[in-house]
Amino acid sequence: MVYKIAVIGGGPGGYVAAIRAAQLGASVIVIERDSLGGTCLNRGCIPTKALLAGASILKNLKGAEQFGISVEGLKVDYARLAARKDAVVKQLAQGIAFLFKKNKVDFLKGEAKLKSARLIEVATPEGECREVEAENIILATGSEPALIKSLGYNGRTVVTSTEALAWTSVPQSLLIIGGGVIGCEFATLFNILGSRVTIVEAMPTILPMLDGEISRRMQAVLKKAGVEIKTKIQITGVREAGGEVVATLESGEELKAEKVLISIGRRLNTEGLGLDKVGVALGNRGEILVDEYHRTNVAGIYAVGDVTNKAQLAHVASAQGIACVQTILGRPTRVNYDAVPSCIFTQPEIASVGLTKEAAEERGLNVKVGKFPFMASGKALTIGEAEGFVKIVAEAGTDKILGVHIIGPHATELIAEGVLAVSQQIKVSDLAATIHAHPTLAEAMMEAAEAVHGVSVHS
Repeated sequence: MVYKIAVIGGGPGGYVAAIRAAQLGASVIVIERDSLGGTCLNRGCIPTKALLAGASILKNLKGAEQFGISVEGLKVDYARLAARKDAVVKQLAQGIAFLFKKNKVDFLKGEAKLKSARLIEVATPEGECREVEAENIILATGSEPALIKSLGYNGRTVVTSTEALAWTSVPQSLLIIGGGVIGCEFATLFNILGSRVTIVEAMPTILPMLDGEISRRMQAVLKKAGVEIKTKIQITGVREAGGEVVATLESGEELKAEKVLISIGRRLNTEGLGLDKVGVALGNRGEILVDEYHRTNVAGIYAVGDVTNKAQLAHVASAQGIACVQTILGRPTRVNYDAVPSCIFTQPEIASVGLTKEAAEERGLNVKVGKFPFMASGKALTIGEAEGFVKIVAEAGTDKILGVHIIGPHATELIAEGVLAVSQQIKVSDLAATIHAHPTLAEAMMEAAEAVHGVSVHS
């Protein structure tokens, strides 16, 4: 048969695109060389959050004394924590397979390569070579951890997040190269679990893509928790010596650790796809160039997710997948990249959407900022999590909310209201006038909105 849509890649961009296509009546097949769910489900978002959930419980138990609760004989069985993580991943992967059957999405496991704009060659694990023909092809092949040869990756003592997620014990000491999202989440995890953690970051601060005040606060929080952080410096080499890994900084200083985690970004999975054969245009980083409707320069070939020249986030990939198939099926749809939430599952959590104050001013906008600290939140104090704040950035003339930035308890859940505010161009005055239940953490959003106009009641 000739499929209406063939999707190469079964991650959050690919499998969501396939299910939506089937819901809209299209015949669709997904080709995936590994496990359904892609990096996010199998080697990223889900397994890290499952481990961090355990670390969060441990942290709360250690702080139970403040509530008058004594906990004795506290012990962590990391192997069981890791096993639970694997069980969660397996359950969700089985869920995707069920959804494929429910929606009549065909699935073929194997390595895909384009032979033309309509024909895909698939090498299956059984050694067969099969061909799939489709009127439209969506490339959703994602990304992998980036590596630099001088950093000494060996998959054992010097690893990426993929191998770190397979550990069954906690390293006594851990050196993390790169202070971005992945680096800081792993630093949080293993710091709570008892590792001696060091982060080395080439930029002036960790999490440099965030609102400056939030990245500085997170750096201070991690340092207070015992994480050593070295910024504005690079590692020139990594070697094994005396049963440890030794990293040499450009200053000549040496850092020793049991394990080293390389967390310096992602590389795109475009090699071996046959893109050059069919003439699909790539950018300088190897990214597939797409327009606002996720079309490549070759008619009938589309791309979504990490592999494109757009944002690298699982929820962005899913939104792109839905928009892409709707475009293919006659309902042209675009993604609003101005209202994409970014979430970091550190302790405390961090979440943001829209413009920072600095970015808004660079665009020539006249802005006002309102901030409300969780230290003034009744709910935050009752649960013993008062670190952080909510910051709202608004355009002075129109009163429209341009950005929301949160560091604090349950920030990754609270940001949903901020995403709605930015996407619908809600005014600060409207958010401030919206009654929020008391006592809740969400009240901090209302108070921050009031603070934009200088009338926050509780700060």
